[in-house]
Amino acid sequence: MNIPKHIAIIMDGNGRWAKKRKLPRIVGHKKGVDVVREIVKHCGIIGVETLTLFAFSSENKNRSNEEVTLLFKLFLSVLKQEVEKLNKYNVQLKIIGELSLFPIDVQKTATEAQTLLANNTGLTLVIAANYGGQWDIINACKQAITDGVSATELNEEKFSQYLSLQNNTVDLLIRSSGEQRISNFLLWDIAYSELHFTDTLWPDFDAEELDKAIESFNQRDRRYGGIK
Repeated sequence: MNIPKHIAIIMDGNGRWAKKRKLPRIVGHKKGVDVVREIVKHCGIIGVETLTLFAFSSENKNRSNEEVTLLFKLFLSVLKQEVEKLNKYNVQLKIIGELSLFPIDVQKTATEAQTLLANNTGLTLVIAANYGGQWDIINACKQAITDGVSATELNEEKFSQYLSLQNNTVDLLIRSSGEQRISNFLLWDIAYSELHFTDTLWPDFDAEELDKAIESFNQRDRRYGGIK
């Protein structure tokens, strides 16, 4: 089976999973973290090179202050708890997005975790936190202008170097929970991605569901606009 080099996942459905069980939304988010552990491990086993997870969109900050605060605390807790395990399994960590929104302790822990895992050579785990595809493109434009890149030298390859993923395009994009939207995620990087939507809510997602998505990926004829 052809394993996608780069898989990106919109982890949707935590809140609905909790609501169905008459539980607080944060319980769904915590359950979702357990699934992340399983999927990261499985991707490392099957040979995925990069796994990018949409953890917190730039629009999520519009939720209730209580939920946003709890999400920040959960993010900080997970970073502290998981960094040693990620290091043990040779995982490199990258966190993309406008992290200035996060509390100082979260920013500090995120920087320390990335530094600790920077030299690992296994799976690259990318966490998109306070990330938006439109923000990413505008930010790349600003950096290119600051660097003095001229209109004549600017092309797709040059511009991609200024994006958060730095030309690491996505092969397979998965969204859980039945929604069929991109939700402002990696707009440039998924230009030729294969899309897979599943009705499974994220807390019920597992390695078997990921394998189904990869099987679907293998059914596609990837022509990149050309003709075979």
